[in-house]
Parts: sequence; C-alpha cells; structure tokens
Amino acid sequence: MFTTRPTLQGTFGMVSSTHWLASATAMAVLEDDGNAFDAAVAAAFVLHVVEPHLNGPAGEVPAIIAPAGQPPRVLCGQGPAPAGATIEHYTSLGLDLVPGTGPLAAAVPGAFDAWMVLLRDHGTKRLADVLKYAIGYADNGHPAVERVGTTVETVRELFESEWTSSAGVYLVDGKAPAAGALLRNQALAGTWRRLIEEAESAGAGRDAQIEKARQVWRTGFIAEAIAEAAAQPTMDTSGERHTGTLTADDLAGFEATYEAPTTYDWNGWTVAKPGLWSQGPAFLQQLALLPESLEYGTPDYFHTLIEGTKLAMADREAWYGDSTDIALDALLAKDYNDARRALIGETASFELRPGNPGGREPRLPAAITEGHSLDVPVAAGVGEPTVATDGRTRGDTCHIDIADRWGNMIAATPSGGWLQSNPVIPSLGFPLGTRLQMAWLEPDLPNSLAPGRRPRTTLSPSLALRDGVPVLAFGTPGGDQQDQWSLHFFVAVALRDNVRSGWDLQGAIDAPNWHTKSFPSSFYPRETQPGSVIVESRIGQEVIAELTGRGHDVTLGEPWSEGRLCAVARDPDTGVLSAGANPRGMQGYAAGR
Repeated sequence: MFTTRPTLQGTFGMVSSTHWLASATAMAVLEDDGNAFDAAVAAAFVLHVVEPHLNGPAGEVPAIIAPAGQPPRVLCGQGPAPAGATIEHYTSLGLDLVPGTGPLAAAVPGAFDAWMVLLRDHGTKRLADVLKYAIGYADNGHPAVERVGTTVETVRELFESEWTSSAGVYLVDGKAPAAGALLRNQALAGTWRRLIEEAESAGAGRDAQIEKARQVWRTGFIAEAIAEAAAQPTMDTSGERHTGTLTADDLAGFEATYEAPTTYDWNGWTVAKPGLWSQGPAFLQQLALLPESLEYGTPDYFHTLIEGTKLAMADREAWYGDSTDIALDALLAKDYNDARRALIGETASFELRPGNPGGREPRLPAAITEGHSLDVPVAAGVGEPTVATDGRTRGDTCHIDIADRWGNMIAATPSGGWLQSNPVIPSLGFPLGTRLQMAWLEPDLPNSLAPGRRPRTTLSPSLALRDGVPVLAFGTPGGDQQDQWSLHFFVAVALRDNVRSGWDLQGAIDAPNWHTKSFPSSFYPRETQPGSVIVESRIGQEVIAELTGRGHDVTLGEPWSEGRLCAVARDPDTGVLSAGANPRGMQGYAAGR
C-alpha cells in the first residue's frame, strides 16, 4: 500500500506529535538520557509556543501513561468549573449557552499542573531542563506555520478593536505572521524564566523545585495575573462584554489527579481511555458495536463505522459527564450493544438515538430536543480548528505520543487556551481557555454546568495493550472528530497484516478517513447536521456512490483533509519501536531511532 512516508522503526526511542519542533524537542530529551515523560513535558511546552492556535499553558490535558512494568493510568489535567460558575449566574446574564470565547468560558486551568505532576512523579529531569526548549523558541522565534497566520488574520478585527493585548503578540507591525516568518512571544519566555528562578529558590532538590513551580502557578505571580485577567470585562461570542468566574481561590485549590482508565477488550486488544468526563468511552462503545466480521475498506465497512459512531455519540449526549450516575459497564455490556447494533440498518440514520442502559430512560438537553442547534454548512478541513471572526473554535488541539527504550509509554492530548479563546494576559504571554462552553446551562444533566465539576471534554488520548502489555499509543486533534478518526486508524491497524516487525502505523494514518456531524457539536453554538458524512475524495468512487445510495448526506473533502493522527508502538515480542505521523497539513512529524 502507498504511504506518504515509512513507518519509522528502531530500538532507542520513538516520538510522534502534531508539530515537527515538538517531536525534535522530545527526541533531544531522549538523547540526553531523559525518559518518555521528561520528553513529553518538554514537547508540550514547545507546543504552547509553536501551535498557539491549538493550545496554551492555561488549557487542559488528559494523558494516558504506562510506566515500564506498571498498568496504565490516566493523568487528568482537566480543570473543573470555578466556584462561581453556576447555571443561575449565566442565565441571569441572558445566556442560554456558555459563550465560545471570553473569561465566562474559562474553567480552572489544568494543563500546567498536570505536566508538573508528571515530571515530578515519573520524570528524571529538572524544571529548567525541560523548559529551556520552549523558552528558546519563544524568545528567539520559531517559523510560524501557515495556520497560525490564517487564524490570526481571521480574528484580526477582534484583536485590533477589543483584544489589543493579543494584537501586541500576534499582529507584528500590524500584520498576521506569514508562513515561515519568525514569531516570538517574549512575554511567555519571561514568564518561564521567572518561574524557574522562583522554583530554584526552593533549593537544589528536583522535587522541591517542581513543587515550588506548582505553588507559583497556583498562588504566586502567575495566579495573580490569571485571576486579574478573568475579572476584566471582555467581549465574547455573545456580542457582550462579560467578566469571568475564575478566582484566585479556584486556582489555589486545583491539583491534577491520577485515575484508572476505562477499558474494553476487542479482537485480542485491550483499549484504555479516560472516563466519562471525556468522550473517550465513545471509542470503546464504537468498538463494542462492531460486528464480528468486518472487511476493511469496503463500502459496508464505512457505513457500519459511521452508523455505529452515531449511536455511540448519541449515548455521549445522554449519559456522559462528570456527574453521571450511569455505570460504564452498562454502556459496554454485550446485551446492550447487541441490541444497539441491531439498529444499524442498510440506510443512513438521520435520528439521534441514545439507548436505555440498565433500562433507564435517556434525557437530552432541551436545546437538542427543541431544535436549538443551528443548521450550518459542513466544512471539511485538515483537523485544524474552524475559526470564526469572533474567535469561536471547533476541532482544535495537539497530540504527543512517546515510547522510550526503558519501556515507558505516553499518549497525551494538550488543548485549550488557544490564542483565539481569550485576550493574551500581557504579563504572562498566554490567554485563558474556554472549556466551559462544553457544559449545558440546564440543570440535572450529566454535563450540566456546576461548580467543581469538570466539563465533558472531547480530548481523548488512547493506549492499547496486547495480553496486558502496553503496545500502542495514539491520538489526534479534532474535537468531536477525535474518536472517529482514531477509530478508523485503530481498526486499520488491527485488521491489516503486520509489516516487518510491527504494525503498519503510517499506512493506517494515511488511509482515507471520514467523519460525521450527525450529533450536536461539543462547541458553541452546538450545531448538528443529521445524516452528514465528510469523506476524503480519494476514498474511492465505489465507496462514495454506495454511501450516497444508502442515504448518507455525503460531502467530499480534499484528498488529504481528514485527521491529524499520531502513533507510536512497541512490539511485545522483539522490543522494536515504531512511529508514524499525519502528513495532512504538512505539520505533524515522527522521529526516532
């Protein structure tokens, strides 16, 4: 099969990320005797600099880690809603949805603390060692990728008229950065330098310095600047200026946590995902809905995956959230999925059909059942965010996968706090995030907005095991598309013959992909397009014709437009490491030896 590049193989270490500079940084850390977790932290802070339209320090990150010889764990860097983020507060402002931009949409930032906890517990490097790469690119500049300039140009008027601190960073001499032009963020470099200086005042101990850095973020100069920014009236997608609910007390009270992953056994694999506070279990439900016999790449294969996705995502809307009281076992039970699979007919469904796990009746938000969702044109992209002039963003995010020579493995999906989410905090060089837009302003739903509750996130890293041994870490940006693009990739890996001494990661990444929008978007303004499916045009005329004939509302995307997958693997028999990365958008890269 044709691939754009080879599946990399070696025995020392493998990295795959959504930007070549992050992959190169992670590889440099591995070469300097750092482990996979050191490398992930260093790469993550570089991603804040080089993909600022996709993530930032005040965003969030879930990660699945597999330390050598230990079972996988989920590291949760998804912050909760602030103490003042009540439904009553938002509706009193005349809102029926959380805005898609501005401080009202800001959850407690979770990414920074998660990376520090990972470095402390599983890394070996000092804080200064992992931050030096990001500081260098922020201070000296990095060649801007095309989508940074495109995003900035889209929100130029907002930056010039309202978010002037953002204009100061991203409109250089009044212009959006051209592709390849050096882009600097010296305020961000200064923030990390000051953080290191204060951290090193705690003494020579590595752990003490990391703990001091966490303290500075939660209660020191960074926390003070964040809380002050949240209290500033800011223009958001409602067309009004609002202050946020995030306070110094919220920042002081958050700590990243570990938890057990949710898992499902399929076709000799065990797949691990974050819990029901993410959309990750939808991936497991999609696997549970697959029939025993499935011929890869046929029209029926695509139809079956698309229709199963609709059913899993309908359950996501009815049952997923940080407050859900449904047991995931009920959603993954064989009898339940046998009954759900029977709903997949020969033609496309245009209905949102959540199930009745445990005999319970689903409850959907009134905004869905009463037709609040907007009917907007389907856009096909390359997994980069769809950005409106007011900063609304869908399909954002980055991804990192790393496997090292000692047997450690990590899959992480950093996101949020992107440059179009909120004004840049001048003294820090980064903005707040907008993850609260995923919560509903309606009480008694699994994903209702409530203080201390995590908004259900689309972020969904994956780790797969064979015979209890972690062998594959993968993931993709793409918002609601993440567990659609990832499903197609994983099934392609699992159903194809092995190549050389490992799985054909690059072939599975390069394979023509698709996604559907037949369920409510997780992003403001929560639109839906029933029956839709967007396919890469190179998927083939036979597939396109049969999907159309089965009633799917087919939109043809560009030949290379669906997905931004990253993946690394370890052969459990030989120890050979492999990696592949997405060619779409000319940005993702794998490295290793």
